[in-house]
Amino acid sequence: MRSNIIMAIAISALMTGVAASTFAQNEPAVDPVKVLVSRLDLEKYKATVKGLTQFGDRRQGTDRNRAAVDWIEAQLKSYGCPTDRIKYEYQPAAQTGARGAGGGRGANGPPDARGRAVTAVVPGGGKPRGVRTPTGVNTDPMNQPDEKLRALNMQPTTPGPRELVYCTKVGTTHPEEMYIVSGHMDGHGWGEAANDDGSGTALTMELARVFSQPDVQTERTIRFALWNNEETGSQGARAYIAQRQDQQGKENPPGSGKYPEPKWLGMIQHDMMMFDHGMPRADGTISPEQRPEADVNVEFQVNSKMAAESQKLAWLLEVANEKYATDYPAAVGSHMTNTDSGPFMDLIPAVSVRENERGVHIGSGWDPQWHQPTDVFTTYSDKDFRLGLNAAQTTLGAVGQLTGATLKK
Repeated sequence: MRSNIIMAIAISALMTGVAASTFAQNEPAVDPVKVLVSRLDLEKYKATVKGLTQFGDRRQGTDRNRAAVDWIEAQLKSYGCPTDRIKYEYQPAAQTGARGAGGGRGANGPPDARGRAVTAVVPGGGKPRGVRTPTGVNTDPMNQPDEKLRALNMQPTTPGPRELVYCTKVGTTHPEEMYIVSGHMDGHGWGEAANDDGSGTALTMELARVFSQPDVQTERTIRFALWNNEETGSQGARAYIAQRQDQQGKENPPGSGKYPEPKWLGMIQHDMMMFDHGMPRADGTISPEQRPEADVNVEFQVNSKMAAESQKLAWLLEVANEKYATDYPAAVGSHMTNTDSGPFMDLIPAVSVRENERGVHIGSGWDPQWHQPTDVFTTYSDKDFRLGLNAAQTTLGAVGQLTGATLKK
């Protein structure tokens, strides 16, 4: 509770211009959240991303996707985080052109000369500015020069049953209330989906690892969800809502003190964490280095029903970034689009954490690996991975305070 009060004061300070030092004296001598943040490790984060890439692009509706779900569940169990699954059917409507070829959400035209299904910037994503380069989904397997990876990704998607896995850290004093922390584990484009969204999946798994350590307890529950079918329109997240929304806060069995679906207090999605190399140059090329002003972007949707509450959650993450992140600052934006927080945004406070603004930057071609064969582990440097680690520090700091995380003595 005390940590929540501190965070509330921090938000008030942000809004009124009061210096952060005015409430620092209220903090405990040893900040347990800071200890938890220190347990995040760059090499562990990289290893988890690398582990995900063994399944290629993890395209939904394939054996490699199903194997990745099994692997993720095994890792979560090894952390001591109890798992469960959501099962649902994905039966897409018959489509033609780029969409039918696997263009995915937003693909609205025939493939270009490089086999990319050209993608439009969708409404709500913000106004693109500056130099823009084409974006889209690679649909040509021959654009992948690695023959082994090309063969791994060759099995096409087929309609049918789908599954996604999640695990849960149960709160000690308020198990009936919950924050959802998530990333999407599926990808496409004939690469390894290392950044989109191996980076967000690995981040979510790393937070599950830290919060599941035996000396960690939280007042409120945290659910770590790894969505499937994000690339086709967030069907996994939508199935979760359809199956679980009406169960919120209901004790089952009655009198047991157990809440299979605690009340949703907020949702934090992570989608593309690592590549902030700046705007394309005039000739369309991108800098090979992380830009000096790289940051962690936290977005809410300004025209959602929960915009005010989501904005507050976004500012909470920005405050946590200032307090706990080691290298890169956070920036709050008001345009959240095309990711799994979208289905939640009219229901609960929901934000998206990412490497760049989704509509303004990513939609303008700031990440040339987006849905491309080049989205492989070896593309990224330690500076890129460290940006992802800073996003993890940001979310862990905020969620640790929101859930009242402490260390057992």
